[in-house]
Amino acid sequence: MEREELKREVLAGLTTFFTMSYILVVNPAILSAAGMPKEGVIFATAVSAAIATFLMGVYAKLPFALAPGMGLNAYFAYTVCGQMGIPWQTALAAVFLEGVIFLVLALFGARRAIFRSIPRSLAYAISAGIGLFIALIGLKNAGIVTYSKATLLQLGNLKEPQAVITLLSLILITLLVKKGVKGSLLIGIGFATALAAALGMVKAPHAVFGFPHPETAFKLSFHQIFSLQIVPVITAFLLVDVFDTVGTLSALCTRLGIELHDKRVGRALTCDAVGTTVGGLLGTSTVTTYVESASGVAAGGKTGLTAVTVAVLFALSLFLYPLISVVPEFATSAVLIFVGYFMVESLKNVEWSDVTEALPAFVTLIGIPLTFSISDGMGLGFITYTAVKLLSGKFKDLNYIIILISLIFAAKFFA
Repeated sequence: MEREELKREVLAGLTTFFTMSYILVVNPAILSAAGMPKEGVIFATAVSAAIATFLMGVYAKLPFALAPGMGLNAYFAYTVCGQMGIPWQTALAAVFLEGVIFLVLALFGARRAIFRSIPRSLAYAISAGIGLFIALIGLKNAGIVTYSKATLLQLGNLKEPQAVITLLSLILITLLVKKGVKGSLLIGIGFATALAAALGMVKAPHAVFGFPHPETAFKLSFHQIFSLQIVPVITAFLLVDVFDTVGTLSALCTRLGIELHDKRVGRALTCDAVGTTVGGLLGTSTVTTYVESASGVAAGGKTGLTAVTVAVLFALSLFLYPLISVVPEFATSAVLIFVGYFMVESLKNVEWSDVTEALPAFVTLIGIPLTFSISDGMGLGFITYTAVKLLSGKFKDLNYIIILISLIFAAKFFA
């Protein structure tokens, strides 16, 4: 590789890392709500991202980066552990098992078949529903939306410091993204943290550099992992992981001019699966390929060296643990709201003119945030889709995977 090419790949890696490094702050903030030690989650986030991304670079030889995914981390913390009362150790076991299933499907080429068998309208609605779910969590953490006995939700006190800081941070992020500034989300978090510190809402770090203790590593619990309560959770993890990964890889490979049947794409799926398995072992929710990798591709990244550069930077970020640990939870709220907006864009692809496609999509869209559960919202959507297609005589739109998923959720809801 020539010197100029080497420089271009490394700069592309820096671009990708700076664009997606907000996850180092956001993921621990979210998963700590499940009772997980923040220090351990910081370790798990950085190490799982480093391992999966390094594997992407040396095995798949693609310039894509991986890290714990947005959406399923919130589902893990607020629904699985919070609402359902499942211990985080058991939830990690569910992530690990999903990763193993994911790996088997990737190795045998079945994952793409599952992706193709899921209705596009439901896939788009699930993505948008997760976006609303994430945004709702951001609004809740900022105190912009609060609980009400009369109306379930109500507008919070916008004069509270965390609400004001979140709104200002959201405006800043929007302006930075509009101007194409790299790392806009991370800058937004830094801005919110600085304002909070100025108001005395943040404790000063004990040091600038340090190394987090892996408190969450290998703490999985397989107790009752195959119960009727847990199986739908594993199903939700798997399906969302499938949609995210295949959809993201399709978009990124198109930018690079790579066909989906290229062997590197199959290897990328394997890297993604290994990342989730490792993440479950170390103490984080599912790991997935990040669409932010497109920023590195746009900067000229074409080979695995871009991914290796990102992996090295994730590994080095471990030593910034003291700084990451003092970021308050509400400082990430604006990022959650903005990511929610980004995910809702997928609704434009739903076939709204066909009621048999649009109604199940709508049920899924509102079901996820209103039940505060990705799996319950998905379940309502799949059951509605199957029922509507059967009653309208559109049997050819159904397949055994859709019916099986519908039966799994029906058993959970009605058994």
